[in-house]
Amino acid sequence: MKLSSTPAAPARPFERLLAVSDVHGHGEGLDLLLKEAEYHPLRDQLILVGDYIDTDPATWRTLDRMIELTAEGAIALPGNHDLKLLSLMSAPPAREHCQRWLDWLNQLPFCAESGPFIFVHAGFRPGIPLERQSLRDITEIREEFWHAGEDDFAGTAIGGRTIVFGHTPTFKLGASPGSIWRSPGRMAIDTGAKHGVRLTLLDLTNEISYSCSTAPQRPYGDLRREHLAGLGIEDRTDTEGDSHARIGS
Repeated sequence: MKLSSTPAAPARPFERLLAVSDVHGHGEGLDLLLKEAEYHPLRDQLILVGDYIDTDPATWRTLDRMIELTAEGAIALPGNHDLKLLSLMSAPPAREHCQRWLDWLNQLPFCAESGPFIFVHAGFRPGIPLERQSLRDITEIREEFWHAGEDDFAGTAIGGRTIVFGHTPTFKLGASPGSIWRSPGRMAIDTGAKHGVRLTLLDLTNEISYSCSTAPQRPYGDLRREHLAGLGIEDRTDTEGDSHARIGS
């Protein structure tokens, strides 16, 4: 996979900026959340922040849905699980069965930007300019990124923005299960779909999250809409959302 040093950016004006990360095969859940958010590809910009699949081959066909969404205008980024599939399937005869997926994965940008936000799957290595970030770091980094301060990115194209990332479930960062995690300059949106917690679609423009359970006993139930506060660059705090609504309850 060839790493581009230029972040992807929306190709047209949009009304809402939406983001989701770490779907891990829960394509049905994502479609449910897009429906609840009344997502429209001609009006909204959707950012897909990687890890669309899991180790179970049954999840790999989720890539077909991601390809459809990007054909409609969504921007997709690679995650570490996606790159593992790329490596696994790059040799024949496996390649013959998934060429469409491989071609799509091979052309993904390594990060995306829009206004005060920069999107990446796992994070960035502190002190390294954007154009010198490695593919391994942007898809796998953890503690070095979590513990970095805003000053560690000063003077680079990363500094002064809110980094929206996935890869690490937010409950491992100290957030309550299924909640968005925030600290100055960073926002984690992997709310644990892989672990049977929740899948979250975030509306950054209107400060609303849409989420559903991924618990095996009740997949895609307990649909919620949460009104958050201070998601923009003007007010970046450690607080979590303070009002919840169960949709249809």
